[in-house]
Amino acid sequence: MAISKELLDILACPKCKGDIYLTESKDGLICDQCKLLYEIKDDIPIMLIDEAKPLG
Repeated sequence: MAISKELLDILACPKCKGDIYLTESKDGLICDQCKLLYEIKDDIPIMLIDEAKPLG
């Protein structure tokens, strides 16, 4: 089961409170402002700043 559109609409980056979006492979959420990737494990987004992976 993927993350619902309703959940994506209310989720925000915990660091900057900005918009996030689903990766193409649907295995994470990206914040362009902070350049962070929040992984999704077992259909649960891990929205912890310390667990986020830096992009590029």
